[in-house]
Formats: sequence, structure tokens, C-alpha cells
Amino acid sequence: MAEAAWWCEYAVIDSEVRSGVLVSAADGIIADIQADQQPPANAQRLAGIVLPGIANCHSHAFHRALRGRTQAERGSFWTWREQMYSVAERLDPDSYYRLARAAYAEMTLAGITAVGEFHYLHHGPGGRPYADPNAMSRALVEASGDAGLRITLLDTCYVAGGIGQPLQGVQARFGDGDADSWATRVDSLGTLPAHARLGAAAHSVRGVPADQLPVLAAWASEHEGPLHAHVSEQVAENEQCIAAYGTTPVGVLDGAGLLGERFSAVHATHLTDTDIQALGASRSVACFCPTTERDLADGIGPARELTHAGSPLSLGSDSHAIVDPFEEARAVELNTRLASQARGHFTAAELLQASTAAGHRSIGWGDAGELRIGARADLVAVDTRSVRMAGFDLRSGLESVVFAASAPDVTDVIIDGVPVVQNHRHLLIDDVPGEIAAAIGDLT
Repeated sequence: MAEAAWWCEYAVIDSEVRSGVLVSAADGIIADIQADQQPPANAQRLAGIVLPGIANCHSHAFHRALRGRTQAERGSFWTWREQMYSVAERLDPDSYYRLARAAYAEMTLAGITAVGEFHYLHHGPGGRPYADPNAMSRALVEASGDAGLRITLLDTCYVAGGIGQPLQGVQARFGDGDADSWATRVDSLGTLPAHARLGAAAHSVRGVPADQLPVLAAWASEHEGPLHAHVSEQVAENEQCIAAYGTTPVGVLDGAGLLGERFSAVHATHLTDTDIQALGASRSVACFCPTTERDLADGIGPARELTHAGSPLSLGSDSHAIVDPFEEARAVELNTRLASQARGHFTAAELLQASTAAGHRSIGWGDAGELRIGARADLVAVDTRSVRMAGFDLRSGLESVVFAASAPDVTDVIIDGVPVVQNHRHLLIDDVPGEIAAAIGDLT
């Protein structure tokens, strides 16, 4: 049995910052937690404030190649999408592995211990399957393992180029023909390594016809896996959906049986009151991606209304305009302040919960995201002596870390009891910025 122990200067336990916390683990699982302890000789010391592992619930790894390159002109979501398609057109399993490995390493440096990869780039040019039809999926799973973090592969069904429209151009690489063929391909993946789990996703009501959505609901139920979908990200999406189906995207998904505790509505920006009540009553998760939603000018979603209705909140970095889970968390509150012209909608504890325990549950890792006995030994240490955190006070410690810390303040990351980041250095990849630059350079 592999045993390890860490003495934390401060640590967050049950939304409370405690001092002198000794965390012991066996085989990657927390076996004991004790606060107000002096540091024993056999424990690794973690200075600063230690958080549970952070979940990134919505990632498109290849979008990392777009950072900065989409800011040169005003454009819109739709012109941004054309730039994204140009990157998707050039990827193959080897280059996708290199880019994803580098992107995932950046995530671990920011304190992310598990990622939900919303994966729809399945096939070769023109839609021709690779010899292994899951070659791109396996590249992502291998990349995450080599970067040291867990992955939920949210294998995405994407079979239409819009409501009533065929796939066009590079979109042919995304499609399996229909939802039944998608399910057959996904099932052929077989057993995944221990750091990986499998889930499903419908790209959107634009990408999957309403009469095929029940296939995804049945697959997720049979496999007891998470099920995600882009929902009401754009006003135009809602208008097209209502014109075609006479109801909103949430109404279509509800009618097809997708809503429920396993389901996450990604973005959930432009919702009606009926949509909010349907998502809340079904305990569907609302996955917000604030840094991408503001980058694309999508709008500000009804976060507080959703949580009041019963929807748990989770967070993702989506297009990786930046990778900073602290910024994603506080942006939920700060965006709501801007929209309402009032402060105090979410507490720091609620925002941290969305980043950690609730986030892990939404991507199928319900045994992670908390510092408690029986949970996975994921620890994220944040420097309380950085320029951003200087003046740290235990009495407002949670507020300081959520509203002031940033990704560069993460010093150490332990995932499943294994150190992956130590003193700001990734232990598996020597030069993460160099790896990112090289991977992107291969595509230009």
C-alpha cells in the first residue's frame, strides 16, 4: 500500500479555512485529516492555502491554438467559428496529441486535476475514418495521462451542420452519419485506463436532430455516464430552434429525455423562465464558461436564477481564451453584479464548490473535489505570499483565494496522491510554454 502525508499551512475543509492540516493518504485516497497539527517529520510541507482538486468541466483542447489569434478583428461568434474550423482542418492524431498534452499541462499548472473534454473532432479529412475510428479519442486520453490529470472524454455526437442542414466542409470530420453510428463507434473504444472515464455529449440542437437525441439519453443511462450539451449559447440558436421545433433548445432536450442529474447544460446563457425551471426541477447542472462567454460576446447567463431553481453550478474554460479557474469562479459573481448592478449573489464557498466538488460530479468523478476521508487525494496549494495574495488573513481566507488568487499563484498540485506540480514546476513536462508554442507552430 502506497502511503503519503502532507502538512498544509492552511487548508479548506467543509468550506472553512483551517490551520495546520495534516492530510494522510493510502493508494491515492485520503485516509485521515486532522487540523491544528504541528508538522511531522515524515510529511511533505505545503505552504499557503490548500484547496481540493479543481475540475475543468468544459474543454475543447484544440481551441488552445486560437488564443490571441482571434482578437485582431471585431467579428462575431460565427466568424470566430470559421477560424476554429481552420485549426480543426489541420489536426491529425499525432498533432492533436501534442497540442492536447501541452494544453492539459497548462491546466495542471493552474490547479486543475480533472478535465471534461467535449470532443467532436473524430475523423480524418473529408470525414474518412482513421484505421482506428477512435484514434483522435485515444490521442486525448493519452495526452491527459501524460500531462498527469484525469479526463472524462465527453464523446460528442455531431451529425448535422445546422437544423435541417447537412455537415459542410470541415464539419465532415465531426460526423458519424447518425446517432446510432455514433453510439457504435463510442462503444468500440473499449476499456479506458484508470485516469479516464467516458461520457456523452450532444453538440447542440443544431448538431443533433431532435429525433436522434433519445439515442444519447439511452446511451448515458445504460452506461451511467455524464451527458453534456451546448445549450442556448447564442440568440440565433434559440430563434432557429423555435422556428424548427416550436420550442427552445431546453424544451427539445427535455422532450428527448436528456435532462436530469447526469446532464450538464453548457453555457445556458439565453434561457426563458420555463427553461430555468425545467433545468432546476430536473437537477440538471448549469456549466458556465465565463472567460469564453465574454470573449465571444455571448452574454451573461442567469446563474443565480438557475441555482435557486435547483441546478448545481459547474465551470469550464471552453476555448481556453485564458486558463485560470479562479477567474472563471469569481467571474460568475462579478458578471452577475454587472448585469444586476448589485453585489453579493454568490459566496466564495459557493463558487469554490462549483469549481471543485460540484464540477467533479458533473464529469463523473463524484469521489473527488473535497478534502475528506474517502475522497481522492487531490491537493492544490496556493501561495498566500504572492503579490496578489499578500496580506492574507485567515478570517477572510476563502474570499481572498476565490476573489484575488490567479493561476500563477498555484505552487503545488497533487493528483490521486501523486505530485504533478511542485514549486510551480510541472514534473512530467519540463517546458510547458515551449511545448505549447511548438504544438501551435506545427499547425501554422
